Amino acid sequence: MGKKKEFSKPNKQRPGSKKEAVEGFLFISPWLIGFLIFTLGPLIASIFLSLSKWDIFADPQFVGLQNYSKMLVDPLFKKSLWNTFYYAIFSIPLGMAGGLSLALLLNQKVKGLPIFRTIFYLPSVTSGVAVALLWKWIFNPEFGIANMILNWFGLPSLQWLSSPHWAMPALIIMSLWGIGGGMLIYLAGLQGIPQQLYEAAELDGAGSWSCFINITLPMLSPTLFFQLIMGIIGSFQVFTQVYVMTQGGPANATLVYVLYLYQNAFQWWKMGYASALAWVLFAIVMVFTLIQFKLAPHWVHYDVL
Repeated sequence: MGKKKEFSKPNKQRPGSKKEAVEGFLFISPWLIGFLIFTLGPLIASIFLSLSKWDIFADPQFVGLQNYSKMLVDPLFKKSLWNTFYYAIFSIPLGMAGGLSLALLLNQKVKGLPIFRTIFYLPSVTSGVAVALLWKWIFNPEFGIANMILNWFGLPSLQWLSSPHWAMPALIIMSLWGIGGGMLIYLAGLQGIPQQLYEAAELDGAGSWSCFINITLPMLSPTLFFQLIMGIIGSFQVFTQVYVMTQGGPANATLVYVLYLYQNAFQWWKMGYASALAWVLFAIVMVFTLIQFKLAPHWVHYDVL
């Protein structure tokens, strides 16, 4: 018997699918238009401006890589980069440790726990300018709460925001104000750890510290990794509290990278140089993020037992 010939069915488009596609694009068109105008457009323009000299009042002049080479001899660029690294090195570990500690405390079964979680989370959603003004008052050398606490313990008062040595530590301390947001993420991660693991460890005689090291941290490693990446991005983009509290002073001790970028763009009208600074910042953040993704397989565990 001869084989029957197989005929492929014609790929007919479902009736109305073209209309649905058009309607779909119409529904997302506000986002598409906003993305093209306010994101993709400025992104492409900033690439061109980073290769130009432009003060807004005249036409841009193409200067090639001159803006980038200028950074190599710009002392304020190096100072702002160092200050940002200084801030990141201390604020990221302290923020992660503080958020995790709060999450561990608020993961216990105690009365009124939702109230405590709300209290600790609320500061993280407060306006950045309002928080900066509050902490500026706290660090006031004459009537600030920070010096009052030091005096209670017999320690001398400090010129917090007016001292080149203490201004950056003050900003790092102030960054702990927002650990409630991280606490909430850690709390979600902790509640996703199977309790059977702790019960089995207790049967084997493991203590609280051993359970924390061998169960909690490995099972929480994806959350820690996420918080580390977000901490790197956030610390390199710190701006509001520095602008409100110190404006980069005293003696450029708190001149962070984004503040220096802002000064070039909107105070000195060096839009080309500011655009180059922005792309260098993008490159720095991308490199550190890629390094973390490269190291992640050595300590981040996604397997659920």
